[in-house]
Amino acid sequence: MIKHIVMWKLKDEYEGKIKSEIAKEIKFRLENLNDIVNEIDKIEVGINFMESDQAFDIVLYSVFNDKEALDIYQFHPKHQLVVEFIKKVIDKRVVVDYEV
Repeated sequence: MIKHIVMWKLKDEYEGKIKSEIAKEIKFRLENLNDIVNEIDKIEVGINFMESDQAFDIVLYSVFNDKEALDIYQFHPKHQLVVEFIKKVIDKRVVVDYEV
């Protein structure tokens, strides 16, 4: 089993949308992938509610059967569209992938 966790710090504003609206849009787009990419075993997206300089704004927690399934997800065309959007609205990204 592979766990894939990503956290993002968002820009304060993008194309007239504020940070909370951007976070909701990312959450919607990522969670929608669950119905499109069969290799996703579990996907959960959380929006931070505690203000802190150390805190990230949004987190993705996802589970895959194996590394091959994660790779299929990573390169899936619908996921790549979400990635394109996310790259436009973030200041920082951290990620960890691990096997259990």
